[in-house]
Amino acid sequence: MARDEWDPEHLPALTGRRYLVTGSTAGLGFFSCLQLAGAGAHVVMTGRNPNRLATAREAVRRQHPDAEVETLLLDTSNLGSVRAAAATARGRTGLDGLLLNAGIVHPPERRETTPDNHELVFATNVLGHFALAGELLPALASARGRMVWVGSMSTSMWQYDPIDPELENGYTPWRAYVQSKVATTALGFEADRRLRDESVPVLSVVAHPGYSTSGRTRGILGINEPSKTSRFVDNLQAAVTQSKEHGAWPLVRALTDPAVEGGQFWGPSRTFAGAPRVKAASRITRDPEIAARLWNYCAHATRAPWPYERARKARRR
Repeated sequence: MARDEWDPEHLPALTGRRYLVTGSTAGLGFFSCLQLAGAGAHVVMTGRNPNRLATAREAVRRQHPDAEVETLLLDTSNLGSVRAAAATARGRTGLDGLLLNAGIVHPPERRETTPDNHELVFATNVLGHFALAGELLPALASARGRMVWVGSMSTSMWQYDPIDPELENGYTPWRAYVQSKVATTALGFEADRRLRDESVPVLSVVAHPGYSTSGRTRGILGINEPSKTSRFVDNLQAAVTQSKEHGAWPLVRALTDPAVEGGQFWGPSRTFAGAPRVKAASRITRDPEIAARLWNYCAHATRAPWPYERARKARRR
């Protein structure tokens, strides 16, 4: 077996490349942006709150003063916000990568809906990203770029089939989260199949961060400020946890490594933690019938079919 030369702490130069990351104001999204900016990439940081976005951008610039970092308001739970942000992002140059990271990790106890009348967790974690990826497909194609969907270990432990994706019946916070991650992962693989079939030069990849916790992550004012209790509890689980910085490694590698192939699933080498490696995704997320059903549901719910023909014709300006 060939030695893996990838060093997540010393990325190859990304000067001249442009990446958009959803959910950039904290956690995995922030540390992904930090790593991309440190390698010289132009980074578009997105989030719902303009003050938190400004704080996150300044935190990146403090560590990388010469970084090319811009901010863009984007709420993935709101399809109008998705379309507006996409219009701004694609109106410039091509896009080398799209990291579909934003999401609700701790769902509300009771089922909530968005202004578009979709269940909040599914709308935020799935529908918004499906619509955004489609809206930005021509920009990605013009740069022969890639999209990375963020999965979760939970899909291997509880393999809920999202027959009722928006949980109109039987809502629980945990089920809402796991179903959203089953859908996210399945859509990532289905996107790769469809992009290949349509001859669109964009890769679709899935990555998961393992078990990454705030309590094992360095403190950054306004970004990561865990309590002493969180630090203590998370450090008790040190054997099976890692920092958010390390959790971002598989996401960033899936987004930037030239050797990555469409349809791959990246995660920590030891499942919960470790260097980024190609892993095996859970069976349910690889089921093409489930994926096709979810794809059709999302296309109908968002009213946003993907523009394959326009993407094929795209050229970098």
